[in-house]
Amino acid sequence: MSSSEKLKEILAQKLPLTAVNYAVDLWEKEPFSFKTTVSRKSKLGDFRYRRDRQIQTITINSDLNPYQFLLTYIHEVAHLHAFLRFGIEIPPHGAEWKSTFQQLMSPILSTEFFPIDLLIPLRKHMKNPKASSAADLFLMKEMSKYDDKSSNPEIVFLSDIMLGNRFLLSGREFEKGETRRTRVLCMEIKSGRKYLIAQLAKVKLIN
Repeated sequence: MSSSEKLKEILAQKLPLTAVNYAVDLWEKEPFSFKTTVSRKSKLGDFRYRRDRQIQTITINSDLNPYQFLLTYIHEVAHLHAFLRFGIEIPPHGAEWKSTFQQLMSPILSTEFFPIDLLIPLRKHMKNPKASSAADLFLMKEMSKYDDKSSNPEIVFLSDIMLGNRFLLSGREFEKGETRRTRVLCMEIKSGRKYLIAQLAKVKLIN
């Protein structure tokens, strides 16, 4: 089995089926090493340019839903294409990356690849893409509708619970306080210390 066939086999299990050929085509234009990983709280995917390597590596969290996986895949491939086209001195999420990301996403911004309810926030997001789609509250909430919640039905976004409610995060109990832009000031019950936690943090509400 060739490398492209192996990649296609992996992506067929992770992406909307209509997007698999496009994703493989991008790999064939500029090949890279591709891996899926366990879930990482700090990022959905990763690309790091290594001067000492001819073939670069892209990794993506294996637990993403198909539409989030597709968006993250194109996001990371855009890093590779931007560095190859503009050089390795460009900022990671600067104008060069943004324009490359927009160009690569343009052919798939349709209902053939994404449900209509995702296209509205996704098209808005792509007008000025952020360093991480996780920073876009509206887009991430819409994306989360397609997550597999069967294993953790009680998990919700911190932004969706009421002021004063208590919740669990990484095994620690907190009380939700006031919202400050993209983060929420929360008090840890055991220590009484306060922490700024992202609105998009996935927490378990305590009834």
